[in-house]
Formats: sequence, C-alpha cells, structure tokens
Amino acid sequence: MLKNLVNAALFQLGWFTCVLGGNSGWLLITLLILIVHLRLIGSWRSEGKLLLTVFALGCVLDSALIKLGVFDFGEAGKVIPLWLALMWPLLATTLGHCLAWSATPWWLASLLGAIGGPASYIAGAQLTYVQLPLGVWPSVLIIGAVWAVIFPLLHRLARYFRQTRTDEVSA
Repeated sequence: MLKNLVNAALFQLGWFTCVLGGNSGWLLITLLILIVHLRLIGSWRSEGKLLLTVFALGCVLDSALIKLGVFDFGEAGKVIPLWLALMWPLLATTLGHCLAWSATPWWLASLLGAIGGPASYIAGAQLTYVQLPLGVWPSVLIIGAVWAVIFPLLHRLARYFRQTRTDEVSA
C-alpha cells in the first residue's frame, strides 16, 4: 500500500514538474523521479521495456494528435515537446502499481481513460502554452475516445511485459 502511495505521489510530482517546468532544467527532476521509482518501487529489469515502449508509443500518439490539429504548441509544433514526451514513461510507472486496480475489467480502464485522459490534457493546456485549436469540447471528445482505447491497451502491454519477464525468470 505504501509503495502505491509513493508511486502516485511521484507520478503527480512528475506531472506538475513536466507541465509547469516545460522544456527546462526542471525536467531533470522528472528523470530523477523515474530513477527513484525504478530503485524503490519497480526495477529496470521488470519495467524498463515497458517504460521505453510506452514512451515511444506515447510520442507517436501525441504526434498524431498534433498532426490532426487537436494540439498546437506554436512554432515547435511539429514534434511533441520533451516535457510531454516524458509524461509517458511517468504514466507507465503507474500501470503495475497505483493504477493496477484499473486494469480489469477492461471497461474500467476504458472508462478511466475516457475521463482521466482528457482531464489531464485539458489541465495541462490550462497551465502551459498548449492551444486547443478545435476548442475545448471537441478536444475533450477526441482525447476521451482515444484514451478509452489506449488506456486498456497500455494495461495489456504492461501485463504482456510482466508475463514475458515471468517466463524469462522461470525458464
């Protein structure tokens, strides 16, 4: 229980650091949070592939949302900013810990994604220079639909890497 609380607190600290710090030296705190997570809660051996895979998938997904015009980061709008990219491995740290409860049934992850995904993006947009060219409600609907699908898939990916790791250890 304590590890889940620490995991949730580290995630929230990382989220605020990314959003409020932007592409600045504050991102070093985010990297430190990831290291602390891997040392105290998880491990590179058990979660490293998941963190890297979710990082890559998240960058592709957010880049697609930029191309579709859901987000606008101004002049640097062709590639997602580093602070947004680093939120993906932060999220991955929660999948086997403080948000593990939302993995099953699948519709629970879908519901949490449909609500939590847009809430996180809209809150971030209010605190940063991110623009929502389509407007708030169209953006909420699009992001909610995307996250209703992506969050259960992220949980499935986390389960896959846990199972792969278990199979490697027992072999």
